[in-house]
Amino acid sequence: MYAPWSALLPEHVEVRPVQLPGRGDRVRDRPRRTLPEVLDVVLDAVDTREPYALFGHSLGALLAFEVADRLRERPPVRLFVSGHRAPHLPDRERPIRHLPDEEFVAGLAGLGGIPEVVLEHPEFLRMLLPAMRADLTVAETYRYRDRPVLDCPISVFGGSDDPTVIHDDLIPWIRHTTDVCRITLFPGNHFYLTADPRPVLSAVADGLAGESRSMGGFPAR
Repeated sequence: MYAPWSALLPEHVEVRPVQLPGRGDRVRDRPRRTLPEVLDVVLDAVDTREPYALFGHSLGALLAFEVADRLRERPPVRLFVSGHRAPHLPDRERPIRHLPDEEFVAGLAGLGGIPEVVLEHPEFLRMLLPAMRADLTVAETYRYRDRPVLDCPISVFGGSDDPTVIHDDLIPWIRHTTDVCRITLFPGNHFYLTADPRPVLSAVADGLAGESRSMGGFPAR
């Protein structure tokens, strides 16, 4: 999903998508089902030798937040979180990770999280189920622990018609930074950024440009 973003962002911004085990070209790898395992994969992909930012949507927002927490000595210039309530807020959704396949798929499909083309091909869907369950296991078992707030600015994005993450869930992200926290809503549901990423990327570019000006310019990653 993130690979095409490079063509839509300024040339000085290099997009480095993180492919978790169990999907894409790593579909045959064992999906990671615990937060520490997933964070190890993400941390291995982050190069802190140059200025960098972190972006995550839904579960990815939690992962980006936790990665920023672990990289406090070399923090990101900005943390972008999308489609997820502030990490200290309790989850209001009914857990579905343990449900039989049919009910599990129905629960995800109800959120708009499975493209029609996947639902129409049971073999392909069956191949993706382990990764989907792994993601939901990490998300549903996540427990926030108190820690010092981050020093980097945070940009918080959400869908205006997202039934699972409303505006009031996004505002408390402010508690997690000593710097600026900006909240922006875009038209759409929980998966608003898959329909047309350009408005989101415009906001990302603006956020990075602001940090670049404050630091005298840098190659963002």
